[in-house]
Order: sequence, then structure tokens, then C-alpha cells
Amino acid sequence: MASYTIVLLSLFISCFSILLLSLTLSSVLLVSITTAGSFHQHININWGEERAQILESGQLVTLTLDQYSGSGFQSKDEYLFGRIDVQLKLVSGDSAGTVTAFYLSSQGPAHDEIDFEFLGNVSGEPYIVHTNMYTEGHAGREEQFYLWFDPRQDFHTYSIIWNPGRVIWLVDDIPIREYTNHGSKGVPYPSRRPMRLYSSIWNADSWATQNGKIKTDWTKAPFTASYRNLKIDACVWESTSSCESEESTNSPPSKPWMKQQLDDGGKMNLQWVRKKYMVYDYCVDYKKFVYGIPLECKLRKMPG
Repeated sequence: MASYTIVLLSLFISCFSILLLSLTLSSVLLVSITTAGSFHQHININWGEERAQILESGQLVTLTLDQYSGSGFQSKDEYLFGRIDVQLKLVSGDSAGTVTAFYLSSQGPAHDEIDFEFLGNVSGEPYIVHTNMYTEGHAGREEQFYLWFDPRQDFHTYSIIWNPGRVIWLVDDIPIREYTNHGSKGVPYPSRRPMRLYSSIWNADSWATQNGKIKTDWTKAPFTASYRNLKIDACVWESTSSCESEESTNSPPSKPWMKQQLDDGGKMNLQWVRKKYMVYDYCVDYKKFVYGIPLECKLRKMPG
């Protein structure tokens, strides 16, 4: 009887050890997937079929344009405020006529949108970074910039910070644009509609390169942009209570972007970019706004 009891006890210990080891390995695997920031975790390919690829175990995405179609992806979740960062390497060589976009957008005719668009050019000519803001279905808030590096040669980080007070566009953590919430003064601001993250590449040679004068050279196709290190730190629309509760407490925030604004260093960098690399600013396009510039332009402190 004693030996029988010892055998049962040994079997129990062995089974328990196997179960514990299995649970431990599962936990490690779960942590690895969570911390890796896999594209599989965050996005779905939404058009372009095989032209859009998730590669390297979810760590790399390529979007390709050919003469038949472009391609793109969208986030699985919708967000109401957040910080989005991605490393992007743009189409190399002659990219005239192509547009690679990285943006947030809601749905419907009165939609909100926050845009990064990269306008291709002929070989040897620089890309133009085109930023825009839609509120309640209305756009027309374009600002354009050259970059201080060649975005075709290597990956660089492009970021959108969207919080209740402002939207900030950053390149390699250097701010290039800020749009402040002046809702109390009657200026529309994207604060009520949740948005998804989208990215795509498509043919826009009717306007993208030198106002449409240069067309896409399809002998150079396919055109491919590459993405890695996507980081989404945002309030998921279906579970915004965590962000709301954080807003109502005095504890140190786990989401510092929620109240982020430019410090003195950020303002100096913004001024540097706008002075040296800005191509177009809608706030000083007096031919477009013959009856007066928009109210947000009058309220904005113009960097100079």
C-alpha cells in the first residue's frame, strides 16, 4: 500500500511539473508577441492583394504599386487620441507620380483625417512631405516640406501625436507641424470621431509631382515602400475609459502624449524646420483665400 501511494505521488508530481512548464512557456510566448509590436497584431491588409506583404514574422510590411493597382493596410482598432510611430523607407529611384500615405481617418462624409503623404519625384529630386487635416469633412489645411535627408536611402521614423489639445507631426522625433485645438473659438478640431490608421501607395500623377506635369514612368514599376517598428500607444475606441480615468486623476500619466505639447526645444526645432524646409503653408496662400485666411491661421503664432 505504501509503495502504491509513492507511485501515485510520483506521477502527480511529474504531471504537475509538465503542466507548470507548459504554462511558463505559454506565458513567455505571450509576452514576446505583445512586446514585439508585430504588424500581425495591429493591422489587416485591406487592398492590393499580393502587392501588400507582411514579412519577417510580422516585423516588416511592404506596399507595392504597379500599373494595375496600388495597395494598403488599415489598423484593426479605431482610436480616439494617441501616438502613432512607424519607420518608413520610401520608394527608391524615380518615384514621380506616386504617393505613399500614412494617416488617421474616421468614416462618413463629415469625416476627420490627419495626413502624412509623401509625394514622389524624378530621380535626383527630393520627396515632398505633404501634411493635411480634415475636420468635419473639410480639408484645405495643407503644409508641405522638404526633408533634411534622403528618405529613400534608409528607414526614418514618422509620428503623429493626437490629443485633446493639439496634433503634432514629427519626423525622427523633430516636430514639423503643430495644429492647436481652438474649438472654444469656433475652429473645428478632431475630438469626437474615432479614427483608424491607414497606409497606402497609389498612382496620383494627375497632381502629385510638379502639379501633375510629370507622369508616372511605368517602365520603372513596381514601386515599393517598406515599413517596420510600428508602435501604437492610443485609446482604443471600445475601451476609452482607461484614458478618461487617467485624465481625471493627478497621478503620473502612463500616456504622456495625452497632454503633450512642445517644450522650448521642440519650438526651436519646429521653427528651424519651417524656416529651412517648408515648401507651402496654406495660412499664407492669399490667392486661395481671397476673402481672408482661416480663423485658425489668425490664432496661430507664426514661427519666424
